[in-house]
Amino acid sequence: MERMELVNGTSEKRSSALLDTEDSDEHPESLAPMDESRKSSTPGYGDKNYGPLSSRNEGDGGEKCIDNDETTELTKLLHQPPEDGAHSDKNGEDNHTDCSSPGSNGKNIALVQPNNHRRSDEPTELSFEKFPENHEEKLKRIKIENALDDPKTSLESWKQFAKSEYGLINDDLRRKIWPLLVGVDPQQVDPAPSLEELNNHPEYNQVVLDVNRSLKRFPPGIPYEQRVALQDQLTVLILRVIIKYPHLKYYQGYHDVAITFLLVVGEEVAFHVMEILSTNHLVECMQETMEPTQRRLMFIYPLVRRENAALCSYLERSTVGTLFALPWYLTWFGHSLNSYRSVVRLYDYFLASDFLLPIYVTSAIVIYRQNEIFQEDCDMASLHCLLSQLPEDLPFEYLLKSAETLYRKYPPRVIEKDVENMIAKEKQQRLVEEREREYRKLYGKKPPPASNSIIGRFLPHLQLSRRSVFVTTAFSILVGFCAYYYRAHYMSLSGIR
Repeated sequence: MERMELVNGTSEKRSSALLDTEDSDEHPESLAPMDESRKSSTPGYGDKNYGPLSSRNEGDGGEKCIDNDETTELTKLLHQPPEDGAHSDKNGEDNHTDCSSPGSNGKNIALVQPNNHRRSDEPTELSFEKFPENHEEKLKRIKIENALDDPKTSLESWKQFAKSEYGLINDDLRRKIWPLLVGVDPQQVDPAPSLEELNNHPEYNQVVLDVNRSLKRFPPGIPYEQRVALQDQLTVLILRVIIKYPHLKYYQGYHDVAITFLLVVGEEVAFHVMEILSTNHLVECMQETMEPTQRRLMFIYPLVRRENAALCSYLERSTVGTLFALPWYLTWFGHSLNSYRSVVRLYDYFLASDFLLPIYVTSAIVIYRQNEIFQEDCDMASLHCLLSQLPEDLPFEYLLKSAETLYRKYPPRVIEKDVENMIAKEKQQRLVEEREREYRKLYGKKPPPASNSIIGRFLPHLQLSRRSVFVTTAFSILVGFCAYYYRAHYMSLSGIR
C-alpha cells in the first residue's frame, strides 16, 4: 500500500483480509476435562492455571510474509465495495508466500531471534500461562485492594493504577476496575437476550463466521459445551451493540476486542463496556468506510519522523505504508499477540488513556525496532514482512512509557497538522503526475521542468521553450530599462518645473 493510498482511496471495504485468517480447527487434544469449579464462571480465565499450553513451532519452515503482488491485492480489498451488503471479507483463506526471517543477519535493538516473530495477521493460539507475582506486583496488588475498600477512591486513581507499571495485576481486580474506568455500574446492567432473538440481523452470519474462527482466543482446556456457550455469548454481545447503535458498522476484528472483555468481566457487563468503547474509543473504526481509520494510521509517520527523521525517510522510500499496523489498531493488539498477559496489560493502559494511544504504542514499537528496519532491504515487500511480525518478547512496560512520552511531546493536535501537510503534498504530487500524463498524451514527450520565474507563476499553463524564455526575459529587461529611464528623466524634469 502506498503511503497516502490509505486516505485517497474510496475505502468502501469495511474489513481487511489481514484479519480474516483465523483457523477454525477444533483442537480436540486441548479439550481436557475441567473441574466443576471452573465450569461455574466464564470470566477470569487469565488468572487460572490451566496447565502448560502447547506452543506453536515458529521455526519449522521459515516465516511467512506477503510479497508485492499479494500486498497490492490486500490493498485492493480495502477499497472494493462490500458484497451482498456485508462489511467484512468472508474469505478465510491465507495465501502467503515464504520469505526469509527478518533480522537473521544479527541481533537487533530488541534482541529478538529470527524465529521469535509472528505476523500481525497470523492466527495465534492465546497463551494463558500464569506467572507468579514478583515483589513489586504484590505490593501494588495490596494498594489496589485497599483502594477498592475505600469508597472515596477517584477515577484518576484508577487510571493511574491501570497505566503505571504492571497495570491492574490480575483479572480479579480487572473485573472490578475495568467497569469503573469506563463508567459502568456492574450492579445496573441489562440482561442479555437469547441468540435466537438476534439471528435475523443482517450481520448475524458474518459475526458467527468470525466468532467461529476465534477458537484460539479462548482458554485452552475448557469443555466443548462451555466453549460453545462462550461463542454464543460473544455473538450475542457483538450483535447487541450493533443493534442498539445501527449507525455503527461491525468490522472484522471487533470480536477480538469483545472476547477480551467477555472473558474478564462477563457477558452482561461486557456489553455495557463495549457499547461505551464503540461510541468513543472505537467509533472511527465503525464508520461506513475505513477512511477515518486509515487517516489515523497516518499518524505513525509524523511521530516517527519527529523522533528519527532517517528512519521515517527509510520507511517512506520503501512505500511500505501502514497496512502492517491495521490489525493492531482495530483490535488493540488483541488479535496479534499470543500472550493473554500482554493483551490484558495493554487493555489496562488503553482503557485509562486517550483513544489514540494504540497509535502512539505502534509508533513506539516501530522506533524501538529501528535497527531491524535498517538491516532490511528498503522495499515494500521486505519491510511489510518485517514490520507485520511482532516479536514475542516486546518489552511492553518500556514501550508504554515511550508511547506516553511521545504523547506528551507530540499531542494529537500537532500530529494532525503534520498529517494534513502530508495529504496536501501527496495531492499536489498527484496533480503534477496527472498533468505529466496529459502532456505525454498530447505531445508524446516529457514536459519541460516547471519554471520558478514570474511568468511561470502567473502563467502556469504556458509551455515555455528556451527561445520563449529568452525572448520574454529580454522583453522584461527592456521594459524595466524604459521604466527606469522614464522615471529618472521625466520625473526629474517635472520636479524642476
